[in-house]
Amino acid sequence: MNMPVIRHIRRYMERSFDSMKCMPSDLFSEVIIIEPDIFHDARGYFLETFTTSKYREMGITERFVQDNLSFSGKGTLRGLHYQLERPQGKLIYAVHGEIFDVIVDIRKGSPSFGKWQGITLSSDNHRQVYIPGGFAHGFSVVSEKACVAYKCTDYYDPLTEHGIIWNDPAISIDWPVSDPVLSDKDRSYPKLGELSGNDLPVYQSKRIEQ
Repeated sequence: MNMPVIRHIRRYMERSFDSMKCMPSDLFSEVIIIEPDIFHDARGYFLETFTTSKYREMGITERFVQDNLSFSGKGTLRGLHYQLERPQGKLIYAVHGEIFDVIVDIRKGSPSFGKWQGITLSSDNHRQVYIPGGFAHGFSVVSEKACVAYKCTDYYDPLTEHGIIWNDPAISIDWPVSDPVLSDKDRSYPKLGELSGNDLPVYQSKRIEQ
């Protein structure tokens, strides 16, 4: 392929992918929802799930070090999880199926402490959500099966892993399932109010220097 053609293709791809949408969540300004560009043709579709330079422009500047993939059946609920000493930022999306993804602010001293937000992620809407460290995360499977991918900014560390019970009445998450399939570990987590201050991340406000 000659160089003028290669340059033309590169310019087309850069122009097209620059129009992907990103926005803060309704409740947490630190949480970013991304709607990537999708290119359809007779074969199916194509999309980029991650490009370092473009995601940096959106404000996602952390380095991802681990990619995970989970497969679950309908009614499965995973969470609510967080790591304390080695907090993980996560970029999450559904490769197949649909999930109800939940974010809970558990940062001690945060104005939105104990509040939650749910976001539908599916292989139809192709949405992604970036959740920084300091939030608890979980999801429930809405479709018959779901395959979920997520990139992490730190490695999984069972020694620093913590959790909160999925149905904590003080948080009152409106899950789309009332009797979920849970792991023994997720079933045994405490309520948020039962955790000591030492078991929670600390909120750090962003101040603008004058």
